[in-house]
Amino acid sequence: MKNGYQKTIYACFLGYIVQAIVNNFVPLLFLTFQSTYDIPLAKITMLVTMNFGIQLIVDLFSANFVDRIGYRVSILAAHICAAAGLILLTILPDLLSDSFIGILISVMIYAVGGGLIEVLISPIMESCPTDNKEQAMSLLHSFYCWGHMGVVLISTIFFKLAGISNWKLLALIWAIVPILNTLVFARTPIAPIIEEGETGLTMKQLFSMKIFWILFLMMLSAGASEQAVSQWASTFAERGLGVSKTVGDLAGPMSFALLMGISRAFYGKYGDRIDLDKFMKYSALLCILSYLCIAFLPIPALGLAGCAICGLSVGIMWPGTFSKASASVRNGGTAMFALLALAGDLGCSGGPTLAGMVSSALSDNLRMGILAAIIFPILMILGIQALKKA
Repeated sequence: MKNGYQKTIYACFLGYIVQAIVNNFVPLLFLTFQSTYDIPLAKITMLVTMNFGIQLIVDLFSANFVDRIGYRVSILAAHICAAAGLILLTILPDLLSDSFIGILISVMIYAVGGGLIEVLISPIMESCPTDNKEQAMSLLHSFYCWGHMGVVLISTIFFKLAGISNWKLLALIWAIVPILNTLVFARTPIAPIIEEGETGLTMKQLFSMKIFWILFLMMLSAGASEQAVSQWASTFAERGLGVSKTVGDLAGPMSFALLMGISRAFYGKYGDRIDLDKFMKYSALLCILSYLCIAFLPIPALGLAGCAICGLSVGIMWPGTFSKASASVRNGGTAMFALLALAGDLGCSGGPTLAGMVSSALSDNLRMGILAAIIFPILMILGIQALKKA
């Protein structure tokens, strides 16, 4: 690839692995935090809400400062925040009188990094000279899944060998990944996001476009459909299905991530032969079926299969919506990517938060909590239909 942009693409791939670490390491520790620091489930839910809540705030404001300070400075800051949050997670809970506040501050710091990564990686990738943008975008997002898998698999093996009590050491090990990618992004070329002589759309211009609001709804639904199951999969497997933590982590979050990655990699390879609208619509229907399996099938193995199928079904939703936005809205620029990332993170926060709140209201019944989130894949189908008519 010309001008060394292959290194930039590799750095983008690694950036989504950092994003996966930020979003999926701490959920593996929910029950550990609950028992070690005596934190109730309602407060644990707040960690998920705050993580994605901070990310969506960053999404909202990044459109105003990323273009001013530049993509390179912004992506370096993103990785530094991700590393700092993971490192502080090992220090602040024991340093502060309220352990939950220490965890919360750490989550907030790495959430800033996660939010910036979500805004920046897709447009940086989009700007690289590649032959098929839609397939490249899907392949890029598959690395979030491989990162998710790696987090679950390596963490599970670590906990089995070293014990869950040594989770702080593992947090420091995970912090090495964003530190290394900071060094990579410091030296790779970054192409202009908007072609020379043109300007990106402003937020006001985007807000006036009907098609943008449809895409916004689709991104919200994509994030919520994915994270409503992903964030609670480990806890659901352990508590709701009565399996061990090792089995729960492997059969829940990791199978979810594996099939989500397969879905994205499949479209990344064969996307030029597939109708994206149909692929997204049928995926949303499969997502609805997976939610029903999780909620109503009493056999633990089938409930875990529902979690895995959910991963397969949501794989195309996020990158597919990004691709449709790039193709539908000319010169959307930083503002469009930031607002779509905001919508996605709003869904990532709202989906698991809704599931957690409904679960708490029904005596910690996670099955019914996850069922409540079925509204989101339904909204995805409605969005796909509306986009055809826009």
